[in-house]
Amino acid sequence: MRGLAQRSAEADAGQTMQEIASSVQRVTDIIGEITAASSEQSGGIGQVNTSVAQLDQMTQSNAALVEQSTAAAESLKEQASKLAQVVSVFRLETTV
Repeated sequence: MRGLAQRSAEADAGQTMQEIASSVQRVTDIIGEITAASSEQSGGIGQVNTSVAQLDQMTQSNAALVEQSTAAAESLKEQASKLAQVVSVFRLETTV
């Protein structure tokens, strides 16, 4: 009877060890999936950061272009005013 109880206990212990090993394998697989997902997420965040930096650079460039356009428009306005003063001395004769 003792031998039977010992074999039964060994069988139970063996089954428990298999269940533990199976659980450890499942946890290892889940950790691997989490690692892969984290890596993908990190890559995506890197791409977003790059895009945001590019947008910031383009915004700054556009702001500089707006300032240049404003200065050019002001200069043209002044030149047009001066030109109008210069040509105001000329009169055209109308002949019919």
